[in-house]
Amino acid sequence: MQEKPKSVMIVAGEASGEMYGASIATEIRALAPETRFFGMGGGNMRKAGVETLVDADTMAVMGLVEVVAHLPVIVNGFNTLKNKLRSDLPDLLILIDYPDFNLRLAKVAKKAGVKVLYFISPQVWAWRSGRVKGIGRVVDMMAVLFPFEVPFYQNAGVPVTFVGHPLLDLVRPTMKRDEALSSLGLDPQRRCVGLFPGSRKSEIGKLLGIILESAEILKKRMPELQFVLPLASSLRREDLDPYLSGSKVEVRVVSGRNHDVMTACDAAVCASGTVVMEMALVGTPHLIIYKMSTFTYEVGKRVINVPHIGISNIVAEKRMVRELVQHEAEPVAIADEVDALLNDAAYATEMREGFAAMRVKLGSGGALGRVARLAMEMMR
Repeated sequence: MQEKPKSVMIVAGEASGEMYGASIATEIRALAPETRFFGMGGGNMRKAGVETLVDADTMAVMGLVEVVAHLPVIVNGFNTLKNKLRSDLPDLLILIDYPDFNLRLAKVAKKAGVKVLYFISPQVWAWRSGRVKGIGRVVDMMAVLFPFEVPFYQNAGVPVTFVGHPLLDLVRPTMKRDEALSSLGLDPQRRCVGLFPGSRKSEIGKLLGIILESAEILKKRMPELQFVLPLASSLRREDLDPYLSGSKVEVRVVSGRNHDVMTACDAAVCASGTVVMEMALVGTPHLIIYKMSTFTYEVGKRVINVPHIGISNIVAEKRMVRELVQHEAEPVAIADEVDALLNDAAYATEMREGFAAMRVKLGSGGALGRVARLAMEMMR
């Protein structure tokens, strides 16, 4: 008697997570071609053959105030997945990051008797460490990116596997600097600054205007500079146009090819997020900025237990990359730091050496393949 094909629900809530979800689905299908996938994701997951019942692009918000304003959309998405989970029981639920949403869905799965594999741990080591016991009650296996995360779960009796960071495989620029600049329609003879304002509309609203003002300051200081901005897969060009149309600097907007864009840049301004780790792996000097609602910031200051917001700084256990958060993230301060990255050779070299040391800490590649094999073991 032939075994019934397995079904997997995959839930990812933002651009980086759904990129990983697409790769995990592809890896599982290579091991079990008949596997059926459904859940929440975006364009990458759809291309990988995942039926997306909820579009992740509509769910990507960060901050307490921002989430409250977006609550009806989030609740509707959650209910859609909850109902599907109960009516079409999958053999496994794979949750990727997006913790407040996904841990609630894990409770639903647990009650329904569905096993849960959680990839990209909630940052219990950074804030609300008491969550780890609750996680243990609803998650059957936690697959973590960093070795230092393992003891947090082991000490709480939660099954955990260190799989490594998927970006070690995914960050693969295809060109050298001059080639990348030429292919992007930029001048290899001029220095280039990358503008990475985030993948969420809320981040664009808070950060892009400030970043463009800093670009104007830099252009006055160094007229030869050129600027490039990669458009996140979760955004549309129209999301940027209100800001770009009012800017005094020309910015080349590029869709896709993020890693080639990073290679082309001599320095970059990055919103805190996955792009920070990508930038460090490429080896491009950069700074990290972030702004959120005043309420979210004040609450965060009181509950976060780590001295850095940039994950590359957290892994390195030192401030390799300058962080400008909230009121510090202003045009002149941003411009001053980019100026230093471009014109202080010793400073830029020290940062690159820090990136190389951090990469060693992350171990070998193959993370998403390990997640897929974990998933297969759990479905057996």
